[in-house]
Amino acid sequence: MTLCGVPNHVELGYNKIIIYIGCLIYIHICIFAYSVIKNIPMKPRCISLITYIVFFASATPFLLSCNAYKKIPYFMDLSDTAQIAIATASYKAPTIQPDDILTITVQTIDGTATTILNQGNTPTPAVGSSTSNPTGQQVTAGYLVDKDGNIEMPIIGKSNLVGLTSAKAREVLRNKLSMYYKNVTVDVRFANFKVTVLGEVSKPATYIVPNERITLLDALGLAGDLTVFGKRENILLIRDSVGHKTLTRLNLNDSRVLTSPYFFLRQNDVVYVEPNKAKIANLDASRNRDITIISAALSLLVVVLTRVK
Repeated sequence: MTLCGVPNHVELGYNKIIIYIGCLIYIHICIFAYSVIKNIPMKPRCISLITYIVFFASATPFLLSCNAYKKIPYFMDLSDTAQIAIATASYKAPTIQPDDILTITVQTIDGTATTILNQGNTPTPAVGSSTSNPTGQQVTAGYLVDKDGNIEMPIIGKSNLVGLTSAKAREVLRNKLSMYYKNVTVDVRFANFKVTVLGEVSKPATYIVPNERITLLDALGLAGDLTVFGKRENILLIRDSVGHKTLTRLNLNDSRVLTSPYFFLRQNDVVYVEPNKAKIANLDASRNRDITIISAALSLLVVVLTRVK
């Protein structure tokens, strides 16, 4: 069964709403029973007041749940039958920064000749996460970029790669290795290209991605998507820049997010999903006490009004 177009799997607390309505109706019946037992005449105006209180108090949770559903689906500005082409944001290849780990594979006709160069890719244990296992240990292998932006390889020594894309770094290394090998091919990849997804998602963790091209939607997909309590209209993206961090808000309810320059993520980006008001209210136990106190106060007020002649 669905209500206001909300799917069954969406947890909106219908059981609590039904219990709340039942309590209001029970209070209504008790007031009338008390008036009959005590032979208290009730004015029509008071009866109407009670009816309005019960009706609006009962209808409000349903109206709020319908309004909340409008913020759950992505890209709400698109119609159900929309078939449009949206030019996504331009992709900018990430550049190598200090503390990056690079997997560098060197190949020649004689495979044994480059064994010493490829030994730098020997796996070493490190604590972290991966796409296949978001928790626990992972294996990181490659050449570490030092604080000066250099890596050091056997035979060719140090190479400064900071600020270069993986494609440019490949050219630099190939030119150096061509002095020692014929027909050499070089492959350079990021071994620790990671993004962190926190907040109201199914699997918050730090994820190491196998390639350099990852979007905001890809990262949320790795984290198991947002829960129904996540604020889709206010996603926070934290990005490392030179000497500072930039914080940007993104709205998944609006298809224009696909054209945002922040749609494609960079290494070490952090995506934070804020909880919505429903989650905060769900965790706030005092809210339930307040509702009980207010309901009791309204009941007392109605009883007093019924005694007014």
